Amino acid sequence: MNSTGTGAGGGVITVAIVDDQAMVRAGFAALLAAQSDIDVVGEAVNGAEGVELSRREHPDVVLMDVRMPVMDGLEAARRLLDPPPGVVHRPRVLMLTTFDVDDYVYEALRAGASGFLLKDAPPADLIAAVRVVAAGDALLAPSVTRRLIADFAARPAAGRRKDPALRLKGLTARETEVLALVARGQSNQEIASSLFVAEQTVKTHVSRILGKLGLRDRAQAVIFAYESGLVSPGER
Repeated sequence: MNSTGTGAGGGVITVAIVDDQAMVRAGFAALLAAQSDIDVVGEAVNGAEGVELSRREHPDVVLMDVRMPVMDGLEAARRLLDPPPGVVHRPRVLMLTTFDVDDYVYEALRAGASGFLLKDAPPADLIAAVRVVAAGDALLAPSVTRRLIADFAARPAAGRRKDPALRLKGLTARETEVLALVARGQSNQEIASSLFVAEQTVKTHVSRILGKLGLRDRAQAVIFAYESGLVSPGER
């Protein structure tokens, strides 16, 4: 069960900030707290404290730095997104990084993170990112994210699972087509234009795809599409 609190329902979005740099935490907290629809419920200086904070406050979104002492953001994201029995709260995790491409981010997306954001992104992008992931979508629009995922998929992954290709067979031809377009970074509007259908129809297809494949959001759908071989890096 995924519990995303009030943010998913259109109310106030609760956010936790996990970063070992005090200036970063303070800046992000001030920016987000100034928004009428966002409430910062806590800050943590490393992944271990971030997990404890999340389990205690149940934020809708966790802004998670990638590199931190004690426990890095990747391990913390794994613990939040794959909690032990009895823990039902799973926040949306938005990874923060100072690099365009970072190995940790690849693994975070595979673990179920809803996307990533560069720390030097404009303030408006940070605010928009929190709202996007709180609404249940993934932060996949920027071209840098498409490149990141494509680069990740091109890497030979030891022990890569073989089941994604088999699971594809459960999709209809149209759902498979929509999944391929999602994996190439197209928005619902762009997919609707490509397939000459209504945007609401695309949303329905995406929802059914996620349900059939047991995926949380578009980020996991993109990873799945590459791992299954449905699309290949560099395809347009």
